[in-house]
Amino acid sequence: MQKVINVLAVLSFIGTAGIVGGGTYVYLNREAIIEDAKEKVTKAATEAIAGALPGLIDNAMPKLPEATGPAMPF
Repeated sequence: MQKVINVLAVLSFIGTAGIVGGGTYVYLNREAIIEDAKEKVTKAATEAIAGALPGLIDNAMPKLPEATGPAMPF
């Protein structure tokens, strides 16, 4: 029974150490993580806007007439 309790204690220590280590890593590298996320969002937004612009511009431009009428008198 003591061996089972010791194994559980070791596993608990390893889990706690992993959580503390992961939190420390994130805390120390938070600026780099934030900058990376900003770059990814900026790139995605730029691609989305650039992809949507040609369609928006084409829809906003009126069609040119293919034939015109006679000249208007003065």
